[in-house]
Amino acid sequence: MRKQFELTAVALLLSCLAHLHVSAGKCPHAHVNLETGPIGIASHESCTLAQAPSSYDRAQVDSLDIDAVKADIKHVLTDSKAFWPADFPGMEAHAPEGHYGGLMVRQAWHCSGSYRSWDGRGGCDGARQRFFPEGAWPDNTNLDKASEINVRHTFQARKLLQPIKEKWDVKAPGALSFSDLIVLAGDTAIQAMGGPVLGFCAGRIDDADGSASLELGPTREQQAVAPCTRGQGMCEQPLGQTTMGLIYVDPEGELAVPEPKNTVAGIRSTFARMGMDDKETVALIGGGHAFGKTHGACPTGAGNDPSESPSNPWPGTCGSGSLKGKGPNAFTSGFEGPWTSKPLKWDNEYFKNLVEYDWMLIRGSGGHFQWQPLAKPGATKQPKDVMMLTSDMALLEDPEYVKYVKLFAEDQAELDETFKNAWYKLVTRDMGPYSRCLGKALPPPQPFQRPLPPPPSQLPDFDAVKADVTSLLKADAENGAKFTHLAWQCANTFRATDYAGGCNGARIRFSPQKDWPSNKGLDQKDRPSNQGLDKVLDLLEPIKAKYDTLSYADLIVLAGTTALEQGASPPLSIPFCGGRTDASNGEGTEELGPRSYMNVSVAISDNTKVMGLTPRERVALAGVDEYRAVASKQQRFMTPSDEGIRTTPEFAAAAREFAANELRFLQALAAAWVRIMNADSCMIRLVA
Repeated sequence: MRKQFELTAVALLLSCLAHLHVSAGKCPHAHVNLETGPIGIASHESCTLAQAPSSYDRAQVDSLDIDAVKADIKHVLTDSKAFWPADFPGMEAHAPEGHYGGLMVRQAWHCSGSYRSWDGRGGCDGARQRFFPEGAWPDNTNLDKASEINVRHTFQARKLLQPIKEKWDVKAPGALSFSDLIVLAGDTAIQAMGGPVLGFCAGRIDDADGSASLELGPTREQQAVAPCTRGQGMCEQPLGQTTMGLIYVDPEGELAVPEPKNTVAGIRSTFARMGMDDKETVALIGGGHAFGKTHGACPTGAGNDPSESPSNPWPGTCGSGSLKGKGPNAFTSGFEGPWTSKPLKWDNEYFKNLVEYDWMLIRGSGGHFQWQPLAKPGATKQPKDVMMLTSDMALLEDPEYVKYVKLFAEDQAELDETFKNAWYKLVTRDMGPYSRCLGKALPPPQPFQRPLPPPPSQLPDFDAVKADVTSLLKADAENGAKFTHLAWQCANTFRATDYAGGCNGARIRFSPQKDWPSNKGLDQKDRPSNQGLDKVLDLLEPIKAKYDTLSYADLIVLAGTTALEQGASPPLSIPFCGGRTDASNGEGTEELGPRSYMNVSVAISDNTKVMGLTPRERVALAGVDEYRAVASKQQRFMTPSDEGIRTTPEFAAAAREFAANELRFLQALAAAWVRIMNADSCMIRLVA
């Protein structure tokens, strides 16, 4: 088998290069070994697919005094600043200068609400809301007043949260990221206004720029990966929103036409794209709109955005003097007014207002259509001075949404429970598995985190397990290809974008993953002798039964790793990191399925980026499928991935390198294999 795999690199790379012009237990890292003998992998305890910056200290994050940070945030909430005066001065005795609660809730929501389940991009982990492109979205107008923004890497203005960040950078270096601070400020604002919060998952890591959000758009990268084919206002998945530059839908109505019933489908679709059901959707919309107000003091707008005026974004055009564009003259969304009569207090008034009043369409002071309450026929009470958006009115146009509107209008406790869980899901979904969450305010694992049981106190003897796998490899040379393919298919669902997927849990045993064509082996045209992965699992079942504490996840990875080691020449020495556990079902993994792209070049480039791999690593891992073909004596063919490698310059360059040097190929393959096999488990646990 070693000689067979020795041919793998040449076979793979020649197939890719055939049409190229010549001119054209530890967390391991790769170790280059040019000596004869086994190719080694050196151990290192602080590695991850997306290496944490030196400013991040996991131990400091876990021990951070959350209550002390929240006390600092509470002080900021009622300390009005002249550069952006707080809303509602004098409304509450405890906030005579006004209150920033609504602003902080909006900032945390918009930072987190960019998450999309299609590829795991978006969300507040990274705090990319501070940079282009998210920082210049119309939906994020004036959020630069709440936290630092640096759209062109040249401007950092005085911001409400900046002093807190600077204080804790000195007091507990590496403990408080801006992304954690943004979410915690939203949580604290909700609690300060009497609202419910489930808990706080700390551990977000700030990005140095907005490059990881380029595919969110509007950019050329987004147009390649996730184009809005139906046009602005009608964007579909894979985009998370219907309207570029907004978080979800146009609040004025589909295509800015204020017809509530036409907005229902967009709301349901966009919230579903980040994993929310109807009940969660209604609770989040109404719960979020319990706080604060919209700003649209005049029809002339907010002024130049950060991409146009990085030194003074959104200066405002309403009013004059020291309050021009501020306070009562602020313009953010262009709508004007609060949703409730007590916008600094948590309650279910939003839902009561929806059902207790009739509503009349008007054009507000900001020039946009919004809705004004009217007393129902026979009512004696005059309507409150509140408003609704067309997207709010849409909740009355759908039977499922209306059901929850009425429920929450009648049952405050039900709203409390639903909102706190939905809010935690909103701001935490992009963090991935529970193991990434840190801190003293951490709630128990939630269903959306796909929790796994803890590893057993005593792991099996992996050397003995490896010996049993070796016996299967000696019994049938084709088993090597089957085991490496099973491990690759199990692990390659990992997404560095939201830390979802991977082989931990071995969910490949269940639907929907086991039913994917690539796992069932049903594509006889492309894979004529491929066996379904259930048959490969049957081969490993006797080994699984032999060891009480052996998980399928560890067995799958160890079997693939052993096959890869023993199938290479010169031999590979690939360390194995155990401790994975098994899930009881495959629920919640539908979003990890194959994604569709406009062409193979975009597909391999984006899939590689989503997995957190480099082009060189992805080309090396392409050898796993070629190993299957050689070891299984299949007729070789060019797969779509091979075509993507051949036609994409940075991948083709790696292919040329490996075609010229077998040893470099095997070294790269071993290192990339370790990287992807451990991405969802050992590396997350060991990141420092």
